[in-house]
Order: sequence, then structure tokens, then C-alpha cells
Amino acid sequence: MAKSALLVMDVQRAVVERFGDDPGYLPRLRRAIDAARGAGIPVIYVVVGFRKGYPEVSPRNKAFGAIAARASAGGGFADDRATEVHPDVAPRPGEPIVTKKRVSAFAGSDLDMVLRAAEIDSLVLTGIATSGVVLSTLRQAADLDFGLTVLADGCLDGDAEVHRVLTEKVFPRQADVVTIDEWTKTVTT
Repeated sequence: MAKSALLVMDVQRAVVERFGDDPGYLPRLRRAIDAARGAGIPVIYVVVGFRKGYPEVSPRNKAFGAIAARASAGGGFADDRATEVHPDVAPRPGEPIVTKKRVSAFAGSDLDMVLRAAEIDSLVLTGIATSGVVLSTLRQAADLDFGLTVLADGCLDGDAEVHRVLTEKVFPRQADVVTIDEWTKTVTT
């Protein structure tokens, strides 16, 4: 029998502020988190974060190099407030928070070790952005032989069409794609 975990990825203050166009997103995600907890499914949070000065970031890395450059102007992911999980979906004491260094939840983190130690072999993916952390994590998790479910409305992207194409055409090749309501019905019955 599969043992699942719900991954809540990059739903941290700095990211939510950039993608805050959907006022229903955090309440929907909260329902999924509450359903997982109620069903005894572990909730694991993944955030992106770096040391002061961004020593993990190469200037050749187009995405993270730009973030490191902005950090010198006072922004970025090197301070506690930016990396903090949004309070509307905050972890409970004892729920793991994994810090990653790149787009995939597995890149530069101990996520695989946390999952293997808990004997988790199936992941339910949520997060911001669909075309970022969700896509990269899905691809890597599939290559690591995890069973995968994506909560389509538990993901958010800056481009609605990209989100649609990923959740309707790309992700179904490697994952079951369902809504939060569909998923919560299966875990609460």
C-alpha cells in the first residue's frame, strides 16, 4: 500500500506576493492541507532559500543569478521573512520544512532523505509556480519512481495558459491530475 505525503512548495511570503492574483488560492490550499492532516497524510513544506551573500548561486544561472543580483538591492531569498511559509498555510510544529537551492524540491535539499526515512513512495504536489517548482519536482520525482498526484488548483502560475497546458497535457503523462475537491473526497472517505 502506498504511503503518501502532501508537498506544499514555494508557498512562502516572497513568492505569494509575486503571484497573488488569485484570492482563492490560499484558502483552497488550506483545505488540502487540512484534509491531509485529517487523513494522517504527512505535510512537507518546501521553500527556496540561500545563505547571506548567495554563495550557492552561480552568475551563470540565469534565474537565480538575477535573484542574487536583486538581493544586493535588499530583496531576495536570504532573509527569514522572504523564506517564511505564508501564514495562511503555515506548518504545524513538527512538520518538516525543506530548504532547496534550485527550482526542483529535490535540488540542493534533503527532501529525498526525508521521504525515504518516512517510507513515503507517493507524492501529492502543490505549489507556486506550476511551470517552476511543480514541473521540475514532478519530473525528478517521476525519475525517482514516486507515485504522483498533482492538485491542479493547488498550483498557481503567472501564465494561465502555461498552467492549463501543463496540468491538462503534460503532467497527466506522469501523474494523476485532480482538483483539491476531488482529492479531499478520496482521502476523507
